[in-house]
Amino acid sequence: MNTADSTATPNLIQPLQVEGRAWVNGALEQLKREAARSADTHLLHVELPAYPGIAFYFKDESAHPSGSLKHRLARSLFLYALCNGRLREGQAVVDASSGSTAISEAWFARMLGLTFTAVMPASTAPQKIRDVQALGGRCDLVEDAGTVHARAAEHARSGACHLDQFGLAERATDWRGNNNIAESIIGQLALEPCKVPTWIVCGAGTGGTSATIGRYLRYRGLDTQLCVAEPTGAAFAHGWQTRDRTVLASQPTLIEGIGRPCVEPGFIFEVVDAVEQVDDADSIAAAWLLEDLLGYRYGGSSGTNFAACLRLAEAMRARGETGSIVTLLCDRGERYRETLYDPAWLAERGVNPSAALKTIRASIGCV
Repeated sequence: MNTADSTATPNLIQPLQVEGRAWVNGALEQLKREAARSADTHLLHVELPAYPGIAFYFKDESAHPSGSLKHRLARSLFLYALCNGRLREGQAVVDASSGSTAISEAWFARMLGLTFTAVMPASTAPQKIRDVQALGGRCDLVEDAGTVHARAAEHARSGACHLDQFGLAERATDWRGNNNIAESIIGQLALEPCKVPTWIVCGAGTGGTSATIGRYLRYRGLDTQLCVAEPTGAAFAHGWQTRDRTVLASQPTLIEGIGRPCVEPGFIFEVVDAVEQVDDADSIAAAWLLEDLLGYRYGGSSGTNFAACLRLAEAMRARGETGSIVTLLCDRGERYRETLYDPAWLAERGVNPSAALKTIRASIGCV
C-alpha cells in the first residue's frame, strides 16, 4: 500500500473558471436592451395597376439603426459568440463582409467597447468602407474577393473572435421566432386582406435570411412559397438547381451582398421553392424605380428582389391568381451613390440600365 496515497487529501471537484463572466453578462444585457429599444421596421404597401388583385409589400430593413437587414444578423452573431463562450472582454472581433454586415457589426462592436476589423473586397462601395470606419472599425481590403474568408481566419488565429457570418448565419438566428424577420412579416400582415402571402422574396448572401424564412414558414404550417432572387450566374442558383454544393458562379456581379461566387455553408436549398436569376442591369433599373415608387433610394439587392417580384406577379396574373408578394428592402441607397447610382461608374463597367428601366416602367404601367 502506498502511504502517500492513503494520507493524501482527496481530490475535490473544483468549479470551472468563470473569469470574465460578469462582462459577458453585461454585454448580453446591452444587446437585450438594444433589441427592446428597436422598433420594428415598416412593411410598406404598394398597389401596381398592371397587377390587379396582387398586393406588393416591402419590408424596409434599411430603417434599422445601422442601416440594413444585417442589423438583425449582427445582433444574432454577437449573441451567438457570447453565449458559446467565444467572445470575451477586450477581445478583437473580425468578420468577412462586402459591407452591410460589416457596418452593422462595427455598430455593435462600438456599443460593446470592442475593436472590429472588416475583411472586405477592395471593390466594395467606397461609402460602405467609410461607414465602417466612421463607427470605429478597421477595413482590411483584399484584391481577390475569394480570399476574404482566409484573411478573416488569419485574424482569428491571432486571437480575434471570428463572428463568421457565412458559416454561422443560418444557425445564429432563431428561426422559430424571437422576432426574426419572418415572424415580423407574418405578424404585420395580420390585419391585411391577404394575411398569408403567396410569395416571400429575398436574396442569398450568407443564406441566413432565406434559411430563416423558409424554416419559419414550415414551422408555422403556412402555404407561402419562398423565392430567392439571384444575380444571373451566381452560385446559389446553380447549386439550387442541381443540389450540388461544389458549384461556382459562372459570372461576376455588380450587386453587392448577394450573388456569392461559391455555395456558402448557410445555403439551405431544401427550404427554397423557386430561384429567379436577374441580370445586373435589371436589378439596378428596379432599384432606381423603387426611388420613384417609395421616395427613397435602396441598394442593388433590393432591386434584384423587386425584379423577381414582378416576374412572379406576371406569372400569377397569367394564371388568373390573386394574392400578395412580400420582399425586402435590404439597405440604404446612399451607400451606392458612387457606384450603382453613378452613370459614369456604370458606363466604365459596360452597364446601362436605362433600357431595362424603360421596359420595367412599361410593364407596371408607369411610363
